[in-house]
Amino acid sequence: MEVENAGAAIQPKTIFPVLIAISLSHLLNDTVQSLIPSIYPIVKDSFHLSFTQIGFITLTFQLSASLLQPIVGSFTDKKPQPFSLATGMAFSLVGLVLLSKASSYAIILVAVSLIGIGSSVFHPEASKLAYMAAGNRRGLAQSIFQVGGNAGSSIGPLLAALIIEPYGQGNILWFSLLAFAAIIILSKLGFWYRNHLSLRKKSKTISTESHIHLSKGKIISSVVILLVLIFSKYFYLASMTSYYTFYLIHKFNVSVQSSQVYLFIFLASVAAGTILGGPLGDRFGRKYVIWFSILGAAPFTLILPHANLFFTCVLTVFIGVIIASAFSAILVYAQELLPGKIGMVSGLFFGFAFGMGGLGSAVLGALADKTSIEYVYQLCAFLPLIGLLTAFLPNLKRKTA
Repeated sequence: MEVENAGAAIQPKTIFPVLIAISLSHLLNDTVQSLIPSIYPIVKDSFHLSFTQIGFITLTFQLSASLLQPIVGSFTDKKPQPFSLATGMAFSLVGLVLLSKASSYAIILVAVSLIGIGSSVFHPEASKLAYMAAGNRRGLAQSIFQVGGNAGSSIGPLLAALIIEPYGQGNILWFSLLAFAAIIILSKLGFWYRNHLSLRKKSKTISTESHIHLSKGKIISSVVILLVLIFSKYFYLASMTSYYTFYLIHKFNVSVQSSQVYLFIFLASVAAGTILGGPLGDRFGRKYVIWFSILGAAPFTLILPHANLFFTCVLTVFIGVIIASAFSAILVYAQELLPGKIGMVSGLFFGFAFGMGGLGSAVLGALADKTSIEYVYQLCAFLPLIGLLTAFLPNLKRKTA
C-alpha cells in the first residue's frame, strides 16, 4: 500500500488498497480475539472452571472491548488520532503475551481485558477509515472491512486446534507475531490517515455528506430498533462462539479438535455471508437486507436443536451466511442516520455488539449450568424472530449537500 496517493481519498471513488489493508488488519485483530473462546476447553480443564466462570471471561473481554468504543469514536471525531490504531494493537500484543503465561484465573481476566482494550480502539477508528476510503460504495467498503474480521474469527479456532490444543497454553505466544504484523500495517495506514486529513483541510471540494430528513424522535427510535436487532444477532452469536464446541461435545460426543473444526465451518460461513450484506444494501436498500438477515435465519435456528450432527453442521452454514449479512447494513444505515458522527456511531454499534456478546455469553453460561447446554440452544432459536421490528425502520431518503 502506498501512502503517497492519499489525495485520492478526498475523491468519491473507492480506495481499494486502503480497504484491503484495513480488512487485513481486521483479520489479524479478530484472529487474536477469537483465540479467547477457542481455548475455553483447555483452560476449563486446566483451571477447573465452571460454565459461569467461562462466561465471565467472555464478559470481561467484551466489556473492556465495548465500553470504551463510543468514547474513542466520539473523541476521534473531534480530534482525529491517525496512529491510535497501532497503539491499540500494542495493548493486544501485551495481552497475548500475558495470556500465554497466565498461571491463575485472575491473570487470564487481566490478559483478556488488555486484548479487549486494543479492540476498543481498533474497531471505531478502523471503521471510520473504511468510511473515508469508501467513496460512494459505503456498504461495500464496510463489507470488505467486516469480512476481514469474520475471516479472522473463523481462522482463530482452526489455528488453536492445530497450534494450541495439542501443545498447550504456552503456544498462544506464537500469535503475538500476528499482532506485531498488524502494528506494522496499521502504522502505514496511520500515515495515509494523517495525509488524508491534511489534504481534506486544504481541499475546497463540495461536501457529499448525506442529510436525512427525519425528526429527532424518529432518528432516536430507529437507532433503538437497530440496537435491539444487534442484541438479537449477537446474543445468538454468543451461543455459537462460546458454547457451540461444548454443545457438540456433549450432544454428539465429538472430540475437542473436531468441535473446533465444526466451529471453524460455522465462522467461515459467517465470513462468507458478511461480504453480501453491504453491496446488496447499496443496490437494494439497507432496510431490506436487515430484514432478511435477521428474520431469515429463524427457520434454521428453530430446526437446529432437533437435528443430527450432519444437519447441525449444514444448518449452521445457512445460519452463518444469513445472519452475517446484517451488521454491515445496520452500521451503514446508522451512519447515514447520523452523518458527521461516523466514529461515535461506529464505536456505539461495535461496542454494543461486543457488550451484547459478552453479556450473552455470561447469561447463557449461567443458564447452561442451571439447565443444560441443549436447553440454551432451544431458547436461543427464537432470537431471530426479533427481526420483525425491522418493519418499523424508515426507508432513508438522502439529499446530498
